[in-house]
Amino acid sequence: MAGLRDRFVTRSLSLAIALAVHIALEAVDVQVDHDRSFDFRVVRTWGWNPSGMGEVKMARTRDDDPDAMTRTVEPWIRDAVAKEMMRRGLMEAAAPDVTVTYFLLLTLSTSAQTVGQFLPSTVAWSLPPFAQSTQSLEMMNKGALVLDLRSRDKIVWRGVAQSQIEIGVDDRAKEARVREGVRDLLGRYPPR
Repeated sequence: MAGLRDRFVTRSLSLAIALAVHIALEAVDVQVDHDRSFDFRVVRTWGWNPSGMGEVKMARTRDDDPDAMTRTVEPWIRDAVAKEMMRRGLMEAAAPDVTVTYFLLLTLSTSAQTVGQFLPSTVAWSLPPFAQSTQSLEMMNKGALVLDLRSRDKIVWRGVAQSQIEIGVDDRAKEARVREGVRDLLGRYPPR
């Protein structure tokens, strides 16, 4: 009976650790920086950059279409930014105190490990004791959403949200990730 209970506890802990690692990989990593000399207390209004809301840069395959991606994600970003700015008490205006520009950077990341990768080589010729073969291969879409707030052509606040996105995920999951990134970024505005 004790052996069965020990196996149950071991399996439960293993599952909990695996879920924690999975959730950590799925999380959005946020970094924010700002101009320390700028007074954010005077900012009451915001607006989109008049020369364009933003830009999508893609470096995944040669068939990437940044224009199609822009048509897909720009409405999500526009809506999410408008809602978050309103939550912060900022109103959208034609002549704003700060202008917002977004950049969405999409790329592919890979990670591979080979059998014996972490073992020391043999003395003779610095060769491993056996032929190397791939043991683990992970490929993920990786994305970064950058939001810039400018005042008089000077960036006064920049936030970067980075995340990994599983390949083949549907548009609802992508939209949720974009909205989460915007919420997490603008959750750190104004700087304290």
